[in-house]
Amino acid sequence: MSRLLRIKPMSLLSMEAGEQGEHTLRRSLGALNLITLGIGAIIGAGIFVLTGQAAALHAGPAVALSFVMAGIVCAFAGLCYAEFASIIPIAGSAYTYGYATLGEFVAWIIGWDLGLEYGFGAATVASGWSGYFNSLLQQLHIYLPPRLTATPGTVLVFFHERWLPLTSLPPGTSAAGLPHVTALFNLVAILAILVITTVLVIGIKESANLNTAIVFIKLSVVGIFIVLGAYFLLHHPALAWANWHPFIPPSDGHGNFGLKGIATGAASIFFAYIGFDAVSTAAQEAKNPQKDMPLGILGSLVICTILYIVVSTILTGLVNYHSLNVADPVALGIDATGVSWGSLLVKIGAVFGLGTVMLVMLLGQSRVFFSMSRDGLLPGWAAKIHPRFRTPWISTIVVGVIVAILPAFLPVDRLAQLVNIGTLLAFTIVCAGVWILRVRHPDLHRPFKTPFVPLVPILGIVTAVYLMTNLPLITWAVMIGWMLVGLVIYFGYSIRHSKVQKLPLDANGH
Repeated sequence: MSRLLRIKPMSLLSMEAGEQGEHTLRRSLGALNLITLGIGAIIGAGIFVLTGQAAALHAGPAVALSFVMAGIVCAFAGLCYAEFASIIPIAGSAYTYGYATLGEFVAWIIGWDLGLEYGFGAATVASGWSGYFNSLLQQLHIYLPPRLTATPGTVLVFFHERWLPLTSLPPGTSAAGLPHVTALFNLVAILAILVITTVLVIGIKESANLNTAIVFIKLSVVGIFIVLGAYFLLHHPALAWANWHPFIPPSDGHGNFGLKGIATGAASIFFAYIGFDAVSTAAQEAKNPQKDMPLGILGSLVICTILYIVVSTILTGLVNYHSLNVADPVALGIDATGVSWGSLLVKIGAVFGLGTVMLVMLLGQSRVFFSMSRDGLLPGWAAKIHPRFRTPWISTIVVGVIVAILPAFLPVDRLAQLVNIGTLLAFTIVCAGVWILRVRHPDLHRPFKTPFVPLVPILGIVTAVYLMTNLPLITWAVMIGWMLVGLVIYFGYSIRHSKVQKLPLDANGH
C-alpha cells in the first residue's frame, strides 16, 4: 500500500519546473494568452449548445441559476487550482497536483480520468462543430454529401433546402415524400479534429495566438447577441414576462424543473466550465507562471460565468424554454429578434468558438499524457518533444487520431454524458490536495494562496460531489469501466516503470 501512496517530492517538481533546453516545452504564454486560452475553452459548447438543452430539459428559465450554481462550484475549485498552479508550474494540471499531495495511485486515477474528460470533451465539441459548420454551409447554399455529415444510422431529410435529422423536423411535419438518406459517418468532425491536431503540433505559441484572435471574434458575436436580444426585450417586455413565467417550472417528478432541476441543470452544463482546468495544463509553457496562472484561471472563470448568466437569461426571454432543445439555440434566439443576418453571424461565431474549444481540450489532453510519460507511468513516446516545434508531437498526433474517431461514430448526446463526471472528480481531488498540502507543508512559498482554508476546499469537495450525484447512471457506469481499464495499465505497466517508485524512501516512508 505504501508504494501506491508515494508522493512526488516538491523538490523534484521544482527542478522540473526550472528545466530549460530543446527537450523542454517552450515558455511563451503571457497572462493574456492564458486568459483567452481559458475563455477559448469555456465560451463554446456551453453557450452555443448546452444552454438550450439545460433550459428545455432540466431548469427552464432558471437555467441562469444553474450557471450561478456551477460557477460557485468552479470558484471553489478555481481558487484551489490557482494556488497549485502558482506553486507547481508543471504541465499536467490535477494529475500533477494529486501526485504531489495524495500519492501516485490517486495521481494515476486523476490522470486517466482527465483522459476521459478532455478526449470525450473534444469529441463532443467536434460533433457540435460539425452541425453548426454544415448548417452554415447550407445557409450559403453549399451542400456536402449528407451521408458524411452525421453519425451512422442517422436519417437525414431534405426540408426547406437543408438536410436535417429526421428527429429535428418541426412538430406535425410529415417526412413522407421528402428526399432522405442514412448517414454513414461524420467525416466533417474527423477533419475538424485532424486540422486542430496539426495546429497543435506546429507550436503552442502559434496555437495560442490563433486562439486569442478567434476568442475576440466569438466574444464579439456573443456581445452582438446580448445587445440585440436585450434591445428587443426592452421593447417587448410582455414577451419576456411570458417566457420567464414561471421562472422555476414545477417539478416533473423525475428530477427536472423545480429546485432539483436547477441542480440537475448545473450538473448537465458543467462540461462548459472545463476551460479553466485546461489553462493549468499549460503552466509549463507560461512565461511567469507564479503570477500569470492565477490570473488566467480566475480571470477566464469570472468573465465566462457572467457571460453565461446574461446569455441564458436573454435567450429564455426571447424563446420559450420548451423550444430550446435544439442544436443551435442561440441562432433560434437571434431569429426571434427578426434580425435577418443574425442567424448567419451566430453560426459563424459558433464555428470559430467551438473550434477554439477543441484546440484547448486537445492541448490539455496531450500535456497530461506528456507529464505522465515523464514520470514513467506511460511509455516514453508520449513525452517526445519535436526538435523544431518544441511540442509533444507524438502524443498530440496519437490523441488527435483517437479523438477524431469518436465523433465520427458516436452521437453528441452520448459523448457529452461522459465528460461532466470526469471534470467534477478532478475538481474534488484538487480541492482535497490543497487542504492536504497546507497541513503537510505549511511553510511552503505560495505566490497565490487560496483564502479560508480549509473552508473553501471543503465547500469545493461537497458541492462537486453533490453535482456528481445528479448525473445519469450511464456516466457512472462508463467512468467505472474506464477506470478498470486504467487499473490494468497501471498495475501491468506503470508501477514497474514509475520514476518515483525508484526513489529512496524518506524518513516518513514516502
